[in-house]
Amino acid sequence: MYKGYITDIDGIKIGHAQNFKAGTGLTVLIPPANNTCAVEVRGSAPGGRETDLLDPINTVNSVNALILSGGSAYGLDAASGVMQALEEDGYGLDVGVGLVPIVPQAVLFDLAYKNPKIRPDKKMGRKAYKNASLNENRQGIIGAGTGATVGKILGMENIMKAGLGSATLNKGDLKVSALVAVNAFGDIYDYEKGEQIAGPNKDNKMLKTTDLMGQIIKDFSGLANKNTTIGIVATNASFDKTKLKKIVQMAHDGFARSINPVHTGFDGDTVFALSTNEIKSDINLVGVMAANAMSRAIANAIYSLNEGFTQESHI
Repeated sequence: MYKGYITDIDGIKIGHAQNFKAGTGLTVLIPPANNTCAVEVRGSAPGGRETDLLDPINTVNSVNALILSGGSAYGLDAASGVMQALEEDGYGLDVGVGLVPIVPQAVLFDLAYKNPKIRPDKKMGRKAYKNASLNENRQGIIGAGTGATVGKILGMENIMKAGLGSATLNKGDLKVSALVAVNAFGDIYDYEKGEQIAGPNKDNKMLKTTDLMGQIIKDFSGLANKNTTIGIVATNASFDKTKLKKIVQMAHDGFARSINPVHTGFDGDTVFALSTNEIKSDINLVGVMAANAMSRAIANAIYSLNEGFTQESHI
C-alpha cells in the first residue's frame, strides 16, 4: 500500500532534522545506488550547491544524497555534515585518494520566520542523515518545511503557514512521487479543486497576491530573496540525465498550476529529478505524472497542517 510519500519509490530514504523553536530545518533524501539525477532552476533568486554538476553535459550521473533546507545560504553548511556521514559509511565518488560524496542542495529563505540566528548547520545535516528511513512519511511542519510560509506580500504579520508536502501517483508498476517545501512569495491553489487554499491573510480574510501587487509595487524591494519553493520528483522509471532534465522541466508545471505568481524575482524555485532506474517507461507520461504529483504535493503542504490530514482528503 502506498503512503502517498516519496518513500513509496523503492530504496529511497528520507531523514528530517529541525529546530521548532527557531523555525528552521532540513530534509535529506538518500537514494539507492545507480540512480540518475537532474535539476531545473526557474526562480531568479536561487541558493544551492552542486546544481551545475547535474547538467546533462557534465560528468557525474548519480548522487549520494539530495538536501532541501531552510536557512538561506547559511543552510548550505548542512551539506558538510551529510558528506561527512556518507564518507564514514563508505559512500561517494571514488577519486583515487578517497571518496567524495555527491550531495546537491537547494535552500529556501526562512530567516524571517522565527530566529534568524539559528540555521541548519553541519550538526543538523548529520542528524537528518542518521534519521533517514525507508518508512518516513511525515508532512507539514517538519524538516525543510519547518519555517516555510506563503503569501508574504503584506509582510510577515500577514503570512500563512505552509510546510513540507508529498504525493505519489502510479500507473501499474510505474511510480512517480514529489516532495516539496512550499515557501512561495505567491498564493497556493489546489489545482484539482480549482481553488485558492493559502495566501496573504489580513483581518482573517485570505487575499490574492496578484490583486495586491499593483498597489504596493514601490515596496517590492523589501520582498526580494525572501521566499523560494524547493522540491524533488522521483520515479522508478529509467532515464538518462538528458531525459530527466526534460521531466524536471515538466515538473515545474506543477509549480505553475499551484502557485501564483510563481518563478518571480523574489523566488529561487528549484526542483531536482531522480530516477532509480528499475523499469522502462515513456518520458512524456512520466513528465505529466511528475507535474501532477508536484501539484498535489504543494496542496498537501497546506492540507497537512490540519489534524486528520490524508493525501486523499482533498480529492
